[in-house]
Amino acid sequence: MKIVGEAGSIARAAHIGLDGIMLQADLEIPTGATGIVLFAHGSGSSRFSPRNRAVASRLHDGRIATLLLDLLTIDEEKAEAATGQFRFDIGLLSSRLAAVTGWVRQQPELESLPVGYFGASTGAAAAIAAATLLPNIVRAVVSRGGRPDLAGPALEAIIAPTLLIVGGLDTAVINLNRDAFHRLHCVKRLDIVPRAGHLFEEPGTLEQVSRLAKEWFERYLMFASPDSHHFHSDW
Repeated sequence: MKIVGEAGSIARAAHIGLDGIMLQADLEIPTGATGIVLFAHGSGSSRFSPRNRAVASRLHDGRIATLLLDLLTIDEEKAEAATGQFRFDIGLLSSRLAAVTGWVRQQPELESLPVGYFGASTGAAAAIAAATLLPNIVRAVVSRGGRPDLAGPALEAIIAPTLLIVGGLDTAVINLNRDAFHRLHCVKRLDIVPRAGHLFEEPGTLEQVSRLAKEWFERYLMFASPDSHHFHSDW
């Protein structure tokens, strides 16, 4: 079912069949969209995450379409809540994200749009790993409060410009992101948002995340291809 969102954007639920499973997602395409960002969340969250939806709304202002995605099926989500068996299975999550990207490229209204990834928590590792599987398609990656360290060898292999955003009060995750940052050989940046915790619930901090993500995608998603980037770091 399609509904009209703000400023005439089109929003609809997407049911994505992959190898005998069905994944659920919410797609929004603003008028005149010039790119699309796929959102991969971490354990304990879902495509209904208010934080990811806030970031997505800011991207819509920049004419960037979004696909808020659950990488696990409903049954898998139930098992994950009980056992935690999927939360660190980066291989599974990244392969599904890459497969959904293939689905995106098959949709007539999306096939020509440059693709980026936005990952939160363990979803950030999945985004980085999936970007290495699709080096000629994925043009930019943003991690919010993520665990990029869990991406393993993909950290050295990714060529898409990668932005790591961490809360200034999230000490343990800052250290993990610093270590991951130094392993990246692509265009990269690490932004630490002052007075922000892991979930960016403090006043004004999520707005900073949204602005940083929008600027990154506007800079690298729409106006460059992965093989044209020269090494740059900013930290």
